[in-house]
Amino acid sequence: MSNLDNFQPQNQYHHSPKSPKKKSWIWKIIFLLITLCGIGAAVVAMMIAVIYPKLPSMDELRNYQPKLPLQVFSADGVLLGQFGEERRIYVDMDETPRMLINAILSAEDERFYEHKGVDFQGVMRAVVGNLASGHLKSGGSTITMQVARNFFLTKEKTFTRKFNEVLLSYKIENSLTKDQILSLYINQIYLGQRAYGFAEASQTYFGKPLDKLSVAQYAILAGLPKAPSAYNPVVNPKRAYQREVYVLGRMLKHGYISQEQYDEATKEKIFVIKGTIKDSTDAGGFIAEMVRQYLYPTYGDEIYTRGFKVYTTIDSKMQQAAYVALRNGLLNYDLSTGYNGPEQRVDLTTNSDDTTVDQVALNQFDGLTDYGNLVSAIVLNVGADGIDVIIRNGDHVKISGNSFAKIKKLLNEKNKILPGSVVRIYKVGNDWNIGQLPKVQGALVSISPQDGAIKALMGGFDFTYNNFNHVIQAKRQPGSSIKPFIYSAALDRGYTTGTVIDDSPACFPNGTGGDWCPRNDDNQYMGPISLRQALTFSRNLITVKILNSITPQYAISYLAKFGFAESQFQPYLTMGLGANEVTPLQMAQAYSVFANGGYKVDPYFITKITDSEDKVLAETKPVDIRSQEPAISPRNAFIMDSVLRDVAKYGTGSRAYKALQRGDIAGKTGTTNDSKDVWFDGYTPNLATIVWVGYDQPKSLGRQYGATLALPIWVDFMRSALANIPQTRLSMPDGITAVPDGTWRGDTEYYYSDGPIGHVDASGVSGESDADVENILSAGDSEPSNQNNQSAPEIHTEQQDSSNSANSSGVNTSDGSNNSGKVADINDIIKNIRD
Repeated sequence: MSNLDNFQPQNQYHHSPKSPKKKSWIWKIIFLLITLCGIGAAVVAMMIAVIYPKLPSMDELRNYQPKLPLQVFSADGVLLGQFGEERRIYVDMDETPRMLINAILSAEDERFYEHKGVDFQGVMRAVVGNLASGHLKSGGSTITMQVARNFFLTKEKTFTRKFNEVLLSYKIENSLTKDQILSLYINQIYLGQRAYGFAEASQTYFGKPLDKLSVAQYAILAGLPKAPSAYNPVVNPKRAYQREVYVLGRMLKHGYISQEQYDEATKEKIFVIKGTIKDSTDAGGFIAEMVRQYLYPTYGDEIYTRGFKVYTTIDSKMQQAAYVALRNGLLNYDLSTGYNGPEQRVDLTTNSDDTTVDQVALNQFDGLTDYGNLVSAIVLNVGADGIDVIIRNGDHVKISGNSFAKIKKLLNEKNKILPGSVVRIYKVGNDWNIGQLPKVQGALVSISPQDGAIKALMGGFDFTYNNFNHVIQAKRQPGSSIKPFIYSAALDRGYTTGTVIDDSPACFPNGTGGDWCPRNDDNQYMGPISLRQALTFSRNLITVKILNSITPQYAISYLAKFGFAESQFQPYLTMGLGANEVTPLQMAQAYSVFANGGYKVDPYFITKITDSEDKVLAETKPVDIRSQEPAISPRNAFIMDSVLRDVAKYGTGSRAYKALQRGDIAGKTGTTNDSKDVWFDGYTPNLATIVWVGYDQPKSLGRQYGATLALPIWVDFMRSALANIPQTRLSMPDGITAVPDGTWRGDTEYYYSDGPIGHVDASGVSGESDADVENILSAGDSEPSNQNNQSAPEIHTEQQDSSNSANSSGVNTSDGSNNSGKVADINDIIKNIRD
């Protein structure tokens, strides 16, 4: 018993001292924690005391001046281009749709109107969510914190930056109202595709103002701030839809939308715009750059931030038609010369079971550039009858049928298409075609002959690819398209459309002791023909003979009436065949004189410039051209118009009339030596349009002519441009005598009432009567007109044998090798018309 008695007290003795030890350690830990918290609080307090006074002033937010880009619009309000790092449309809070606000709050900060800049509930919710998922999903940033970050801080993920963000958020909350903070957020936040602010994003993605969007579209926009690149509906439509459904679910939870609205929104098919009628920035690049260059000398870098709006003379539908017509024409020609093969090849190897070939391919597009409707595509599969490709938005496209068959013929070991090959494709109608970036360039400009307003302008194949503006910068030889101005000068010097001139070989002193012997394009000669026929069939010899008669010096001074500078031309006979250089815009200005009845117009492209508040800074008032003196005689312009309509109906430009079946079309083809430049310069009284095609470094286009390469582009454009414009004709001015059935085709001929009327033989061929000449030319399809034997201007020519004919290398005419003086049958001439 004694042992047992001793045992109990011993146990009590050993255990009783341990309780005070445990309690002391607990108190020490608690004290340490309190001390650390106190030190931490003191450090935080010191940091606040030091940093808070140094925080940025809120004046920038109170007096918010958003960086607004320079915007360029068409005459009908379509966006043609923007300049500025931040593309933004400012919208006031009271103009912001409530549904968008609800979507933003649901997606980004549901307790925005309750917290004071930092939402501790949201932070704790984010921490729990991150722990549950095992990785960082969200950081609990409020809208106020995002405003602080966007205006004052960098995006680096450091404790100091986050601490400053919190302090700034409190300062912002104490300085601005909630609505002011939300307004800053709505206008400043980046939303992808170079769009800043929700109003700009609405136009960028949907082509609509904010108040015209659906619930589903509001949800898509509201889902973008979290990760604009990841949830971008252009680049990642699938992830954008997932984010959209999430935002719609939050809106439903908070009672912003009904179950019915939710169901409808989740089923709505979203169409994201790309170069639609509300956004023609692909087509408008060249004209937009012209605007930028016009404004920069006055405003400098401010044009990128002050929100200037420039309204141009461009018709958006015509501009889009010009874009399509020129690009298709150049693409078709370029492929006809051969296929260069894929641009490069990328590796489509997947590194894990979780990665698909599509995902690997889509990651490669960051290093590729799309050029308007000519987009990059990566080949996934190659078959005997076609290829499967993927494009930037994740869509799969099958290239087969004629498009693939044409390319397949051009493939070889050097340019074969394999999986991973990067090719170019473009859509025509509903069909996709393989294309390539063309090496050839072109230009199309269309102006109103009544006031000079530029209605459409394409300075090249693609502004992003090559921003050299061929309309205003490319000085190229015009070939035969210069001839109408020589013939107009001839009318001014006493010639008539009925003047008969011999289309036969002739040589002229070249100024170095030798002779220059020009040739006709087809190496044939028509003998004595009228001036009207000579221009209709673009006869080189007759043009040179006329120029020799009126003298190059006189022609140069006369060309100045059309807007050309006299310094552009040298006083040599070669100028009659287009040996000097002009720009497409100059040709549009010049042909407008024929189109409007004799008046020179000055092309212009800006109608109005406003500031960001739509206050007008400058405005162009169109000039009434008929209030000023005509540049050339209206009688001259009227008669030349009738001849140029013959060119477009019967002569080198006859494809224009055949395609469009309009009697008010007039124009002239142009082709230079070796087909280095080809043109079609045509018009109606409402629209003068010039098309040029050539290489930047001049070289032959092959067997191409103005009629075969430039004219089809012109027709494609004018078919669209003239669709709603009725046919019109110039009114016949006083002082003209009309002779029914007077032309070689039996149409009405026109003469100055105070000059020679009827055919006047200036051919230099003796022993042939006017009736004999007429019989040769008419080929039996019209009766001879009344003859008039009054004197005509003297023409000095020297007929030469073919053995003495040698063409000068610098002359602008497509020459052949045979210079026979044989008179060709006119029907054969017509069949073989090229330029």
